[in-house]
Amino acid sequence: MYPEELKYTQEHEWIRGEDGTCTIGITAYATEQLGDVTYVELPETGVKLAKGAEAGAVESVKAASDIYAPVGGEVVEVNTALDDQPELVNESPYADGWFFKLKDVDPAELSSFMDAAAYAHYVEEQSQ
Repeated sequence: MYPEELKYTQEHEWIRGEDGTCTIGITAYATEQLGDVTYVELPETGVKLAKGAEAGAVESVKAASDIYAPVGGEVVEVNTALDDQPELVNESPYADGWFFKLKDVDPAELSSFMDAAAYAHYVEEQSQ
């Protein structure tokens, strides 16, 4: 149910490490909890984010939620497609609905996150 190549946080964010950058988004479980996403606020490119820093926000028909940086790094790209198509977060959370990319991430930070199996178990526990 959850892509094996990703790492997951307890805040229902996913992280894909590739080519010296990390791509950040939210999980399908998070999108189910939010409902239909209507607006996404993303950080500016060039901004350096500390681990845990507020990076943006997601608004939906049900709620508004802040987006936090699960790892520290410099924002090198944001998903500008979400400006006109915020529904991509719901339709394709692991591909077209990503939020932003960070560079200069400490690889050791990634080891503290859950793999797909651990995240699936975590979600199951949260749903009880």
